[in-house]
Amino acid sequence: MTYVFLFRAVNVGGTAKLPMADLRALAAELGATEVQTYIASGNLIATPPGDSFAFARALEDAVEARFGFRREVIVRDAAALRAARDAHPFAIVDPAFSYLVPLSGTPDPSPVADVPRGADEWALIGDDLHVRYAHGAGRAELDLTRLLRVLGVVGTARNLRTVDALLALLD
Repeated sequence: MTYVFLFRAVNVGGTAKLPMADLRALAAELGATEVQTYIASGNLIATPPGDSFAFARALEDAVEARFGFRREVIVRDAAALRAARDAHPFAIVDPAFSYLVPLSGTPDPSPVADVPRGADEWALIGDDLHVRYAHGAGRAELDLTRLLRVLGVVGTARNLRTVDALLALLD
């Protein structure tokens, strides 16, 4: 089965540089097949040689060994990614303003009342966080990093334009 492996915080802000050609080669070295990447933000599509979650941990270890930094990898299969996309609860005015944030686990939402969101909206649905930025992510009023810290999980955000492209590649 083919999965999408989503790296958190690579190739943004000048840190954690991970060339996609190197990532594809690394995944192949670890035994993955049907390896491809989408844009330079850490989106790997591949069929792992065994358990997808074990492969994600192996990717984290291999990237750390080769590139000197560790980034979490969130895994989703096509069905889970499509279900999350279909469950997006907000009006999509612009797909670049609406985000899916796959999470490392299912958090307890009760401690987040004090996280300011301004005009931005967010909702937890299972192990996915959905966000709609009123004025775009570049002018966000919601502090996503703080929200994830309060929730106690790791997540990596992709706008719906990227999610749709990943789904097309998974099909």
